Amino acid sequence: MKTIQIWLFTAIAFVIALEGTAFSQEQGSADLAKQLSNPVASLVSVPFQLNWDTSIGPEDDTRFLLNFQPVMPFALNSEWNLIARLIVPYIGQPALVPGGEPTSGLGDILFSAFFSPARPKRFIWGVGPVLQMPSTSDPFLGSEKWAFGPTGLILKQRGGWTYGMLANHVVSFAGDDDRADVNQTFLQPFLSYTTKTAYTFSVNTESSANWEASEGNEWTVPLNFSVSKLVRLGRRPMSIALGTGYCLDQPEGGPKWKIRGVITLLFPK
Repeated sequence: MKTIQIWLFTAIAFVIALEGTAFSQEQGSADLAKQLSNPVASLVSVPFQLNWDTSIGPEDDTRFLLNFQPVMPFALNSEWNLIARLIVPYIGQPALVPGGEPTSGLGDILFSAFFSPARPKRFIWGVGPVLQMPSTSDPFLGSEKWAFGPTGLILKQRGGWTYGMLANHVVSFAGDDDRADVNQTFLQPFLSYTTKTAYTFSVNTESSANWEASEGNEWTVPLNFSVSKLVRLGRRPMSIALGTGYCLDQPEGGPKWKIRGVITLLFPK
């Protein structure tokens, strides 16, 4: 854990030190940064999102979450694009119950596919399926259930502003019969502003509802703020982001404060 934290902050400091001479004046950097605010942009990106959530479990410990989140666009024809998004989580989990043991490993993998117009008009939008795949046998790291449902997003970009909503809903259809059914909603309204010098200031919520919770419907509602900068390491464009978040609502033992760092490798056409 300490090794990962040291690596993250060393990488951030190194890249920010380089960006002032390497990339800040390059033509088109702001446009590329703005594309990152669009989840269905025709841009291959590979984000590594590192999260530290506080006040987890009965001892108010810290949970570490690394999300590997590649985005891969495909041109189906002149009218439609397919944007595939994958979230592979690695979790360092403290004890969640009194007397329990900390654990770590992969969580449930989430795959989304958005069908989006290649030439959107007033709004940018995409719809498609989402599949949750069990990838751990540890009951504290995943559901051990296969789940499926719809996903969609709609957004508007005007000037430096980007605003919209991403949502999905998954319901389990197979898996361990001894585990609770999955019936979950995810809502992510977002707002960002990208400057001419390729800084992006963002606010969003990543709200989730568990409709099968033992004590009734449970919501987790973090309010997140972040600042990112498009930089260049050698010839490779990349984005560096730092942020924080506070949970407006959460189940007992859920997170309160969050620290987030994101390194995103970009592969523009």
